[in-house]
This record gives sequence, C-alpha cells and structure tokens, in this order.
Amino acid sequence: MSVFEHINQTSSQAIDKGEEYLKKSHEYYRLKIFQQLTSSVSLLVKAVVVGGFILVGLLFMAVSAALAIGNALNSVALGYLIVGAIFVLFSAIVYTFRKHINNKVITSLSKTFFD
Repeated sequence: MSVFEHINQTSSQAIDKGEEYLKKSHEYYRLKIFQQLTSSVSLLVKAVVVGGFILVGLLFMAVSAALAIGNALNSVALGYLIVGAIFVLFSAIVYTFRKHINNKVITSLSKTFFD
C-alpha cells in the first residue's frame, strides 16, 4: 500500500467520522430542543391550571370574607370595601418586591432549563 493510498484511506475515514459526528450532534440537539419545549409547555400548563384553581379559591374566599365582615359591621358595602383594600395592599406589596420575585423566578427556571 502506497503512502498516497494510506492517506486517502485515512482521510476517507476522517470524513466518515466527521459526518457521523455531525449526524449524532444534530440528533442530540433535536432531542434537547424537544426536551426543553416539552418542559416549557408542561410548566406553562401546570401554572395555568394551578393558578386557575387558586384564583377561583381566592374569589370565593374574598366574597365570603366581604360578606362576613359586612355582616359584622352591619354594612355589606363596607365589607367589600375592606376586602378590596386588603387586595390593593397585597398588590402594592407584590409590586414593591417585583424585582426580587423576578430574580427568584429566573433562578428557578434557569435550574430547570440548564441542568
């Protein structure tokens, strides 16, 4: 076997290994993207379902609290006003700490996506 034939055979093997590597890398990244996509969709669906149930629960609790406070004060409107003020107060607190909440969410999601 001459030197040129050996070099030709070696370069053919290198090309084959390079093509195999590219195919495997492409498959890997397709699977990784699929994993990230399903993880994202799953997280979104869970958040919507759990958030929906929490929202309905808070709605019923707010109405019942407003009625109870209103009956205790002999003014249903005042009960609704107090409960509304409590929700505005909670909203102001959440708005104040929004950057801290964003950082926590980003940290949590980055652990999920980059591990």
